Formats: sequence, C-alpha cells, structure tokens
Amino acid sequence: MSAPQAVIVAAARTPIGRAFKGSLTSVRPDDLAAGVIQAALDQVPGLDPTTIDDLYLGCAEPSAEHGFNMARVVSVLLGLDGLPGATVNRFCASSVQTTRQAFHAIRAGEGDVFVSAGVEAVSRYQNFAGAGGGDESVKNPRFADAMARTEETARTNATWTDPREEGLLPDVYISMGQTAENVATSLGISRQRQDEWGVTSQNRAEAAIRAGVFEREIAPVTLADGTVVSTDDGPRAGVTLEKVSQLQPVFREDGTVTAGNCCPLNDGAAALVVMSDTRAKELGLTPLARIVSTGVSALSPEIMGLGPVDASRQALARAGMTMEDMDLYEINEAFAVQVLGSADALGMDYDRLNVHGGAIALGHPFGSTGARISTTLINALQTQDKQFGLETMCVGGGQGMAIVLERLS
Repeated sequence: MSAPQAVIVAAARTPIGRAFKGSLTSVRPDDLAAGVIQAALDQVPGLDPTTIDDLYLGCAEPSAEHGFNMARVVSVLLGLDGLPGATVNRFCASSVQTTRQAFHAIRAGEGDVFVSAGVEAVSRYQNFAGAGGGDESVKNPRFADAMARTEETARTNATWTDPREEGLLPDVYISMGQTAENVATSLGISRQRQDEWGVTSQNRAEAAIRAGVFEREIAPVTLADGTVVSTDDGPRAGVTLEKVSQLQPVFREDGTVTAGNCCPLNDGAAALVVMSDTRAKELGLTPLARIVSTGVSALSPEIMGLGPVDASRQALARAGMTMEDMDLYEINEAFAVQVLGSADALGMDYDRLNVHGGAIALGHPFGSTGARISTTLINALQTQDKQFGLETMCVGGGQGMAIVLERLS
C-alpha cells in the first residue's frame, strides 16, 4: 500500500503589524495564534476538530508570553482540551518546520489531521535586544574570538572570508544584519541591486493590494476595543528607487543594508490545516495543495542568507524536479541581498519570484513567516492559474529550509 499524501485543505494569515508602533501591538501572541487557527478551521466546517491529531506551532523566541509551550496554551484557548500541542523553534523557518513535521507524520501513517501554525509578536517580547543581540552572559565563551572577528569585519567593512580557514569557530551569535553585509561583500552584490529589489517588493505588494489579492488570505483581527484590523501595516505606496537610495546603512558605516532593502520587525500569525489525502477524500474536500517534498540544510552562520540554495536543491531533488519545473517561487525577504544571492545561485527567473511582494514590504513575524508564505504562495498559484511552487528561506544560525507545493484547486 502506498503512503498517504499530505495535502493542505485550509490556509489563513493575520494582517502583519509593525512591531512596537503598529496595529497589533496590543494582542498577545497566544491570542493571535488562536484566532488565526480558528479562522483556518472555519474553512473546513466538515472537520470535527476533536479528530485533529496534533498542533504544531512555530515560534522563534518561545519565552515570556510566547512561552509555557504556547501551542498547548492555544489548544486550550480554542476549547480543544484533547488536542496535544508542541511549540517548535527553528528561528525564521519555525513554521516551515511545523509543516514538515505534519508532512512526515502523515507520510509515516501516524495521523491524518494536523495544524501547522506559527506566530511572533515582537511587540510583546519581554526584553527585545534585536537580531543577534540578547544577554551576553548566556553566550558560550568559546565563541569570544569569533564575535571579536565579527566586530572587526564590521568596523572595516572587510570582505567576508570563512573563519574556519583561520582555525576559528564561526560566530553563531552574529547579528542578522552582519550576515547580510557578509553576503554582499563575498558575492559583490551592490547597494543599487539591493535597493532595486526592495522597491520591486514594495511595488508588487502595492499592485497586489489594489487587485485585492491579500483579501483572499487575510483573516482580520478584532482588537479589544472593537477595531478590526484587516490590512498589513508595512506596504508603502509609491516607493521609488530615488527615495530608497537616500537611506543610510543600518549595520555598517560603509555598508549596503538599509531600512529600504530589509524586512522590518513585526507581529503576526498564520495557520495551515494539513491532512492526509485519504481523510480529505472521506470528508469530501478538495485540497488547496499537496506537499510534494521538503529540504533543510546548514552552512556557516556568518552567511546564513544563502541557506535557501542547498535546501531548495534538496527539496527539488526529492521531488524529482528542477527549478524549471517551478511556476512560481518565494524566498523570504529577510534582506534583499540574500534573496539576490540565493536566486542567482539557483538560476531563478525574477519575474516568477515573490510576485506579490515579500517580507521587505509585507513584514516578517519570525515564527509565522513559513506558514504565511505557504498561504501567499498557494494564493499566487491560484491567482495566476499555475501548478507548482517553491517556498524557501534562510534561517538564523546558518540554516535553510524549502518546500515544494503542488496546487490542487
């Protein structure tokens, strides 16, 4: 008997808020996650929620309000006391990992219905120190030389070289902004190319908003005062290269990464209902998409932005496909430079990449971004009447993940 296929029967995301000053700052992450999961379940009215086998919830910083195994908190908030829950952390790819876990469990015959979700409410972090920041006292002192090397590279804006060649550990605690600058110097990707991609992201998101594309994937959030939030905070109308080129570098005095060519800090959540094809058939459902394959890879933490390259190659090889077989693809836009470096290495057609804009415009609520991009990619495949899509992203600490999806409806 052949193994069951894993299919996505529902997908939803919240609007994405700007951290600390945006529309969702007042919402707890567990409430945000519970709301979007309920919205996804509402798309499958024939599913008895007590038959869900497990809830996997991605979160990049699972502490404080994001702590206490938030997945289990959420299942109880949903009134599903019998639903197990696991909070999963693979930084930016946390809710790619949750989808991968659901995919693997179904293929192994260890369940038929799973929720794959993710959430991050950066506004609610107890102590936010920025990417690569945090309490210095908890960092392993064996990386002291590596961190000193990062500081020297940043001070001199030197071209990145592999620290292993000097007998040093790589800096596993490195700021994500410094990794972006390392990719820029090592590959020679100019500030202008990065700015041009940042403008493209904003312009494509603006066009998608005008066309009502995101209305099909956003589950509005109702705040405590009754205000309904139904649109993303981030996209800006009328962004031009002239304006973006005037912004100052953020991470290095002579660097190339600016607020115009990297993602902001955000709040948001997203959820998928993943099911075996046999259960979907029993329920009379027409799935949105099939999970074809996944991939995960690792590389030096200091150039983590190139993580999508090997992860995508893995996923494509497991699917028995090539990049030419992909109709559309999404790379998470943590930084324009890592999108460009990865897309160049993979031979992507830029006209098929992030066709409705990416995280530079929409935002990147870390733990939710994997499920958010899956939702957006399925929407794009439907909108453009295409069949196959690739989702991929870099991951803090030097990793990459990818998923190949086949649209079914």
